[in-house]
Amino acid sequence: MIYMVMALASLSYSTQTMAQSQGLQKKVNAYFLQSLKAQQKALEKDGKAEFSKNTPLDTKLQAAIDGKDIANYQKMVWTAWCDANKNLQEEKLIEPEDLTLAKSSSWNLPQCLEPNAVMPYYYGKKGVAADGKFPLFLYVHGSGPKDHEWSNGIKLGLSFQDSPSIYFIPQIPNEGEYYRWWHLSKQYAFEKLIRQNLVKGEVDANRLYVFGISEGGYGSQRLASFYADYWAAAGPMAGGEPLKNAPVENCANIGFSFLTGADDTGFYRNDLTWYTQVAFDSAQLARPLSVDKTPIFRHRIQLLPGMQHHITYGLTTPWLKQFVRNPYPKTVLWEDFEMDGRHRSGFYNLQVLTRPSESRTYYEMDIDKNVVSIKVSNVDYTTILKDKQWGIDLKFNRSYSPATGGKLRVYLNDQLVNLNEPVTIMVNGKQVFHGIAKADLQAMVNSCAEYFDPYRVYPVAIDLAY
Repeated sequence: MIYMVMALASLSYSTQTMAQSQGLQKKVNAYFLQSLKAQQKALEKDGKAEFSKNTPLDTKLQAAIDGKDIANYQKMVWTAWCDANKNLQEEKLIEPEDLTLAKSSSWNLPQCLEPNAVMPYYYGKKGVAADGKFPLFLYVHGSGPKDHEWSNGIKLGLSFQDSPSIYFIPQIPNEGEYYRWWHLSKQYAFEKLIRQNLVKGEVDANRLYVFGISEGGYGSQRLASFYADYWAAAGPMAGGEPLKNAPVENCANIGFSFLTGADDTGFYRNDLTWYTQVAFDSAQLARPLSVDKTPIFRHRIQLLPGMQHHITYGLTTPWLKQFVRNPYPKTVLWEDFEMDGRHRSGFYNLQVLTRPSESRTYYEMDIDKNVVSIKVSNVDYTTILKDKQWGIDLKFNRSYSPATGGKLRVYLNDQLVNLNEPVTIMVNGKQVFHGIAKADLQAMVNSCAEYFDPYRVYPVAIDLAY
């Protein structure tokens, strides 16, 4: 998600260079603040699915950067982003105190995304983080009366054996037709949660987890697939989404736990959990290892014998906590699906500039040394099993065809390729780029705005048409 004119032979951070750098940081900070305010204004008017769209970068900030100074510029860009967020007039997260105190606050969600939506939340710590950085657990509750479900969430959070940790436990704003955790208004809230936490710096950006029970199981399964590039692991319980709503390929590179009662037949939860297990197992057989020989799919999906809708909940978060996100996987699998009418514009190091069609798009990226191979396909679903009582599409076949007419931005850093050597990019078997990938400030600022992630301030961006 974000974004001097300098032609210096070297940047030794002399007094003069420091002054120039501070001046540049102010310009970047001003851009970020302008972009964030523009998003707020758009939401006040009519945000719909554009609530995270950024304004174009001022071309005066574009410049090539010497490779030796990349880390200094990345730090400067992230500092400017943090300062802009701190100066943005918005409802901020409360300071996390001991979770036993059950400190709470609330956010008003944009009216254009959900009418009269106020999201109360608990936010607190368990234990003491030795390194000062806590893992963050986002827990989304079930679909009973929302006051009861929310208060039960704090009891469950306190009981789980995952200390030290920070918990964010929101309450669904409205019941009825809005009782879904994947609606636009909740996407806005969860992106705000991640953005503010990463700016505050108390949470480890590589240890973010999402899990939930029942309605929260459905929600966390969708959120796991939609936002997989942020999570270290995800853990739906007592749920079961049709896989069209949560493609398993997106969960490559994260830990994925899914526990459902073997006798939980309501809305086909046990059947859908089984279909999910088969899909994960099949994906693992098809791609057991990344090009760097690391496992791609790491999952635990179980139907718990003798259990119905109520299961043993305490098994999930200790399992999730063993996983740490790799922000730079050499293999990325991404089915670009819409959630409540909205598509993600970026995933890991890929950013979609122009979607190739109105249908779904599937991206497969493998990086082997300095060769980036990307396959882009259109995806079509055919329902092969449908429930007659509820009208639920239960099972699907997928077909793929080569995609054309799209534009893609590929971000790179020295964890993905050797920036000192030529890089080759292939799309659908055709070479679309070959040469030295040059670092520049625009790539850093744009990627920071795109992902709001301290690990994804990328120094290189290559735009491709296919």
